[in-house]
Amino acid sequence: MASQLDIQPQYSLRALNTFGIDAAAAHFLKVTDAAQLHALYREPSLRAMPRLILGGGSNLLLTKDFSGLVLHIATQGIAITGEDEQQVFVTAQAGENWHAFVQWTLAQGLPGLENLSLIPGSVGASPIQNIGAYGSEVADFFHSLTAFDMMSGELLHLSKADCAFAYRDSIFKHALRDRAIILEVRFALPKSWQPNLRYAELAAELASRGIANPSAQEIADAVIAIRTRKLPDPAKVGNAGSFFKNPVVSAEQRNSLLVQYPDLVSYLQADGSYKLAAGWLIDQCGWKGKSMGAAGVHENQALVLVNRGGATGADVLRLSNKIREEVQAKYGVILEPEPVIL
Repeated sequence: MASQLDIQPQYSLRALNTFGIDAAAAHFLKVTDAAQLHALYREPSLRAMPRLILGGGSNLLLTKDFSGLVLHIATQGIAITGEDEQQVFVTAQAGENWHAFVQWTLAQGLPGLENLSLIPGSVGASPIQNIGAYGSEVADFFHSLTAFDMMSGELLHLSKADCAFAYRDSIFKHALRDRAIILEVRFALPKSWQPNLRYAELAAELASRGIANPSAQEIADAVIAIRTRKLPDPAKVGNAGSFFKNPVVSAEQRNSLLVQYPDLVSYLQADGSYKLAAGWLIDQCGWKGKSMGAAGVHENQALVLVNRGGATGADVLRLSNKIREEVQAKYGVILEPEPVIL
C-alpha cells in the first residue's frame, strides 16, 4: 500500500514555508485527493509517524528538521454549491490559495470576505487559525467543513458550532490537532451585504480615495493597498505575517496601564475586556526595524518578524523570545506567538 503513495524522503521545506527557513521533512507526501489519506490510514507504519499538516506554510516557524511525515494539502477546486433566502454557499478545496479564493468570490458578485484580502495561506488553514483582519474573521462567514480523521479513518463533517471558534483559535488547535486534515471548507456569503468599515485605517483609506459608499471590490482594493504598504511580501522577505496575537486583558489591567501610558492603544471587547495592540507594545519597546543577526522586526510593522536572509528558525525564535521578555517586563503583558513553532 505504501508503494502506491508517492512519499519522498528528505524533502526540503524551504519553498513551502513563507519564512523561507531551510528545513527538511524525513518523509513528504503531496495530497491532492482524499483517496491518498485513506491509503495512508490503511498503512500502520505511516499512520503511526508524527505528522505535520502543511498548507501554504504561512503560519509556521520551523526551528529544526521534521522527523516524521509532512502532508502538503494541495486539493483544488471552487464552486457555488447552493443558496437560501439569506445566503449563497461556496465550497473551496483546502489547497486553494486564500487570497485567490477571496478574489474569485468577489468576481462572482459574492461579497463578504473582502476585508480578508491578501492574507497569505490556504483555504484549509483559514478555519484552524480563524484568520481575521480589519474587523472581520473567517468565523463570520463560515458554514461547515469536511475533514479526514486520522484517528478513525472516516470523514468528519463539522458545523460552525463544532469548530469552537475564538480569537485566532479553533478546535483544530486543541482536540483535533494533528488528527483532522481539512479537505474542503464551505462558506455562507450574505445576499444582503453591508460594508464593514469598523477599522478607522480602512475607513481613512477609502476616504482618501473619495469613496463614500464603497463596493466590496473597492474595500478589497483598499485592504490590499494597506497591507501592501505595511507588510512585506513573503516572496521577497521571509515572514509569517503577524507573529504575535493582540493580547486581551481585563478592564482593570488596561485602565492601570492607561494611567502610566496614556497613548496605550486598546479596543473594548464585547465581554468588557480589552484587546491591546501588540504592535504598539513592541514598537514602544524600541524593536521596530531592529535585528538580532539575520532575524529582524519589520520597519513598517512591529508585529512582523522577518528573515533578512539566511536566518534559521532558532534565530527567529530567539528574537521573538527577547521581544516577549521585554514587553512583559515593561507592561506586564504576555505576548503569544501566532505561528505554529516546530
